[in-house]
Amino acid sequence: MQKNDWSLSAIVAGFVAVLVGFASSVAIVFQAAAAAGASAEITASWVGVLGFAMGISCIGFSWYYKAPILTAWSTPGAALLATSLQGVSLAEAVGVFIFSAVLTTALGLSGWFDKLTRKIPLPIAAAMLAGIMLKFGLDIFISLQASPMLVLLMIGVFLLAKRFWPRYAVPLVLLTGVLFCFSQQQLDFSGVELSLVQLVWVSPAWSWSAILGVGVPLFVVTMTSQNIPGLAVLRSSGYQTPVSPLLSWTGLITLVSAPFGNFSINLAAITAAICSGPEAHPDPDKRYTAGIAAGVFYLLTGLAGATVVALFAAFPKELIATVAGLALLGTIAANLATATVDTQHRDAAILTLLITASGVSFFGIASAFWGLVAGLVTTGWFSWRRSQA
Repeated sequence: MQKNDWSLSAIVAGFVAVLVGFASSVAIVFQAAAAAGASAEITASWVGVLGFAMGISCIGFSWYYKAPILTAWSTPGAALLATSLQGVSLAEAVGVFIFSAVLTTALGLSGWFDKLTRKIPLPIAAAMLAGIMLKFGLDIFISLQASPMLVLLMIGVFLLAKRFWPRYAVPLVLLTGVLFCFSQQQLDFSGVELSLVQLVWVSPAWSWSAILGVGVPLFVVTMTSQNIPGLAVLRSSGYQTPVSPLLSWTGLITLVSAPFGNFSINLAAITAAICSGPEAHPDPDKRYTAGIAAGVFYLLTGLAGATVVALFAAFPKELIATVAGLALLGTIAANLATATVDTQHRDAAILTLLITASGVSFFGIASAFWGLVAGLVTTGWFSWRRSQA
């Protein structure tokens, strides 16, 4: 790692990724912990160990593979736990986490996941990603209704910076938003108290009903709704990192840290897209520093635990939504172009995009998976029809 590989834009991209990751879904983690009957101390331990696990893996993966490889907790997995852990003891919940981690590790070591994902056509994967990220772009203009002055100012700064200082567009947007909110007294730090996290060990217990009813679905939704889109982000950004080692290591890290509350970490999609686009660094070979920066910020969130969560909560949601949407504009555009440039896959790609963006969910599995299935089935149908012609 060279000193000149680092840039302010890469560091800010890492910070924005962590800010978006925590602010957008940490409440779901709290709900999952509450469903398992976790105390305030144990809930803080969950947040702390997740921060440590994501920080270590982001730094390690990004440094070793020289690519912006980010991990995240499984947001669909947390949502599943929030609705499925009622009546399951905290010790049995830890047993569920361990079981899911063992399956993830075994799948990574087998190499099956890597072989399967390589059969997904790039336009279909790009369409799925565009569908996932489309919501973040639309949220800019939804936020415009609630905070027109803030959002218009941030958009104006973004357009100006893209014209004259494109490398610093996102940092300038973030700085503008923070300064505006500060001047309008919209930053509420009253709930922020400095404290270091204390990890709490919970010994696992085993319940077949919990393992089958919660553990298997946790594994499935994490693979389909998180790891597949996460890998697609890497591939669409031009990084051909082998996925089996990444899957194995995320499974092992989850396995080791599950007793402290790590229910699942996986390849990130949205936050990885923030760090793998041109806004992070104009040189793709140097964007790995954004992944390392995100890892450092994740470690800090793990160390500070509830303090950092409260700090992130102080930012208005409109500010976070606008920063995230603007940071992803380039990635959305690139994936839309990839999805539609090949006429052979265009219909299948558009179908994938629309189903993914719709947010429909069946059997507890998110729309990204069903969009991918629809695209692959449509591609297979058209290929079969052409072979019969």
